[in-house]
Amino acid sequence: MEILENKVAVVSGSSQGIGKETAKLFASRGASVILLARNKSKLEGVIEELDSSLPSQRHGLIVADFSMPNTLDQALQDFLAKETRPIHILVNNTGGPAGGLIKDATPQEFINTFQQHLICNHILAQALIPGMINEKFGRIINVISTSVKQPLNGLGVSNTIRGAVANWSKTLANELGEFNITVNNVLPGATNTSRLSDIAASKASKTGHTVDQIFSSMAAQVPMQRIAEPEEVAKAIAFLASNEADYVNGINLPVDGGRTKSL
Repeated sequence: MEILENKVAVVSGSSQGIGKETAKLFASRGASVILLARNKSKLEGVIEELDSSLPSQRHGLIVADFSMPNTLDQALQDFLAKETRPIHILVNNTGGPAGGLIKDATPQEFINTFQQHLICNHILAQALIPGMINEKFGRIINVISTSVKQPLNGLGVSNTIRGAVANWSKTLANELGEFNITVNNVLPGATNTSRLSDIAASKASKTGHTVDQIFSSMAAQVPMQRIAEPEEVAKAIAFLASNEADYVNGINLPVDGGRTKSL
């Protein structure tokens, strides 16, 4: 299925988890993929896994740490100075902050998370939007969280910043629609990633339960009675990146097995 042939996509957080599975799925559907994360060796390993069977496919990588927005900006500008192809698709995806009650959060935690998520998303979008406008085609997909619709207990800082990213995204969708650029959010629920493992381990240490018990409790909250796999979230991202979703714009799409209680 080569529905992304001749498209070039930047996928952040693509050294593992949802980002990695998204990159692999994009490549299997014909896209050239630019991987973006902080661990160069992991990115090089992922590139080896990407389909490159089409003559048009040429994959690449950008090494940058989202905790340092200025270095991300520089790494991106260095890459774009050498990259002659237009970028059609941007997937903003990065790991969330440590859990904790909002009343216990320090101001610096909010600042760090705001920079890591909203500011870095904005740096990427702002650099790539002119090329999308020139191509008269663009897809910006932000991987956020179901906390956008229903704040999650024990994730105070994350809930706050995820909501800010969702509002940034909706505003961008309103501004860019006339250029045939869509901006949408994918909201994963409990997904089998290292991030979820960290959350489960933290909860286990605080409650005295085992990690397996925590995972079982998480799954029990989902109508489908299981936790998602990263590739299931990647499928939703790939749909929004394709022409199949050419009139879908400015939405929050939960991929959570029905866990979120709101409509």
